[in-house]
Amino acid sequence: MHYPNFSGNLFFMDMRIQLRKPIVFFDLETTGVNIATDRIVEISIIKVFPNGEEKHKTYRINPEMPIPPQATAVHKITDADVANCPTFKQIAKEMVEIFKDSDIAGYNSNKFDVPLLAEEFIRADVDFDLKKRNFVDVMSIFMKKEPRNLSAAYKFYCNGDLENAHSANADTEATYEVFKAQLERYSDIGNDIPEISKFSSYNSNADFMGRLIYDADNNVVVNFGKYKGMLLFDVFRKDSAYYDWMMKGDFPLYTKKVLTDEYMKFKMISKK
Repeated sequence: MHYPNFSGNLFFMDMRIQLRKPIVFFDLETTGVNIATDRIVEISIIKVFPNGEEKHKTYRINPEMPIPPQATAVHKITDADVANCPTFKQIAKEMVEIFKDSDIAGYNSNKFDVPLLAEEFIRADVDFDLKKRNFVDVMSIFMKKEPRNLSAAYKFYCNGDLENAHSANADTEATYEVFKAQLERYSDIGNDIPEISKFSSYNSNADFMGRLIYDADNNVVVNFGKYKGMLLFDVFRKDSAYYDWMMKGDFPLYTKKVLTDEYMKFKMISKK
């Protein structure tokens, strides 16, 4: 598959890992930290193939909303910088081509970058389910092994100072370098992506935000609020207004999608 304007290098061939499929390392810069309402202004990608080839790409994106000054203060991207850039909807199909055959990795990606990316796909009316792959959260590995932040991780693992932190490109490059150093340091986290994905996850999430999780029997369980720990189907039986309350609430679109899928299953079972 060809990705225009990528640069390429070979690194993974010498690493202690077995890639069964490509893996995409990525980082987002955004208008803020609210998964449901904020938008992407920059996405940087490193796609690593099983043969060791790497493809690098960074996109600036028009978020179709003003970038708050506090966000610009972090990533230095202004409204003027993205005024003439494509919207996410305009590049959504290109994003699908990059991600569709790959596992996914990032830094704090399971809690922020992946959920926000999923929201953008839904808003762009692109039917692309990111859940159907393995996720590696480099921060989770770091926090379980050496709890700190990305700059400290880079210093600890790579013995260097992270410059230009909070630019998508610098953070993606640093995340990739930290991950490679983690593979060398820790022999017990696995040597292929499914194993590492399992290690870097805290829960088996049904949605990306962890509002809904799977139990050991693959049943969906509520993971917040007054019904935390209850099977979702039991909540539907107990509280007939719960589904409508969540659908009208300020929850991410993907959470509502999973909720609706489960509600439809519940209604079908209830009719039998």
